Amino acid sequence: MTRHFLKDDDITPAEQAEILELAIALKKDPYSEKVFAGPKTVALIFDKTSTRTRVSFSVGVSDLGGVPLVMDSGTSQLGAKESVADTARVLERQVAQIVWRTYAQSGLEEMAQHSRVPVINSLSDSWHPCQLLADLMTIREHFGHTDGVKIAYIGDAANNMGNSYLIACAMAGMHVSIGAPARYQPDVEVVRRAQEIAKQFGSVIEVHERPEDAVRHAHVVATDTWVSMGMEKEKQKRIKMFADYTVTNRLLELADPSVIFLHCLPAYRGYEVAADVIDGPRSFIWEEAENRLHAQKALMVWLDRQQKLGK
Repeated sequence: MTRHFLKDDDITPAEQAEILELAIALKKDPYSEKVFAGPKTVALIFDKTSTRTRVSFSVGVSDLGGVPLVMDSGTSQLGAKESVADTARVLERQVAQIVWRTYAQSGLEEMAQHSRVPVINSLSDSWHPCQLLADLMTIREHFGHTDGVKIAYIGDAANNMGNSYLIACAMAGMHVSIGAPARYQPDVEVVRRAQEIAKQFGSVIEVHERPEDAVRHAHVVATDTWVSMGMEKEKQKRIKMFADYTVTNRLLELADPSVIFLHCLPAYRGYEVAADVIDGPRSFIWEEAENRLHAQKALMVWLDRQQKLGK
């Protein structure tokens, strides 16, 4: 059976911990794994513009001894003249893994259904699981562990980041607290799933409207842009709606004294986060961005091992 990574709980909590351990080891010894030696090719498909995802996966594949094949839907037949299923059947015969940054989660699921090689979700409108591996790695490096750590996610929680923070952090044994306007809170089914996972660890999942309630005693505060790709027409409406959800140093004073700040980037200073927070001593955004490389390398190595074991 081919293992894919399309959303955060496609792996178990134990497997998540295994991947994070491997990521930390690969950060210390970047060229110790050569699973794509040959060299084998990994398809990197981008329907959305990208900096960190494109760079980290391209460098990661090269570090692992392979060749990154960067594609986009605008210069390929994918989704236009050729179905996702047919594209999967073409790619699986020539590449070792498929990484896709796209819009609809359903496309990724269709790709995986028709692929005998691992498919990785490098971002969809529903989930951003690779980002969470990097975030959890950053938290683990800083605090030494993830279990019992409280994370507060502030802003638009009705999106891929809100979903992934709830599920991935619950899997890591963390307390998760959401602070979002009533109209932008996470899907109740995602919250229910996170609470179900959290019961295993005795941790707590909370959803608040006031950001002050969410950040109280938090060890980590995270946010994301208020205006994601495809939402540009709603910019002014969103700026007004989220005006009270800017992460400021004043807000962070309610958190634990050890609090660190995370942001998946790109960031817009003065909107979702104050400049003196993101550029200040509590900010770990550059470590977080670097850890995309190490966490994704670990994921690709882990998936390759599962493929060879036939799991």
